[in-house]
Amino acid sequence: MAFLSDDLRQKILAYLPRYPSKQAVTLPALHLVHDAMRCVPREAVKEIADMLDLAPAEVHDAMTFYEFFHEENAPLGKTRLWVCRSLACSLRGGEQLLTHVCQKLKVQPGETTPDGKITLEFAECLGACEGAPAVMVDDEHRHLMNPEKVDALVAELQK
Repeated sequence: MAFLSDDLRQKILAYLPRYPSKQAVTLPALHLVHDAMRCVPREAVKEIADMLDLAPAEVHDAMTFYEFFHEENAPLGKTRLWVCRSLACSLRGGEQLLTHVCQKLKVQPGETTPDGKITLEFAECLGACEGAPAVMVDDEHRHLMNPEKVDALVAELQK
């Protein structure tokens, strides 16, 4: 019995003509599953591997290499809040910002607030060095952050 819905399987298969090999569809397939389920369950890894002629370990390796994918034992909150830890951000207060957010939300990186609204994570680099320190809310960058701006952002996200 298939774990992935027919619709999700069709979306993954629709990527095949766009890429030079089935294996190249690994990341798009992981993104599709993650977006739909807010995590990538083990059963989904196995089905993606079958669809792309890969070993499940190869799909799992790709998934765990990137920080964007969560396994089923770590479901995400409604919103993902990333704090950048790149050198540029660290030099401009990024580490202190991360500590402040941890204290504000009462969670550590990788954890979700008890109400399920916010998952706090850190990124090694958000590619926003000119706006350091930076955070990302889901897919939206916020630049030149400080504790006061983060407090306002958290209040907005907790509504």
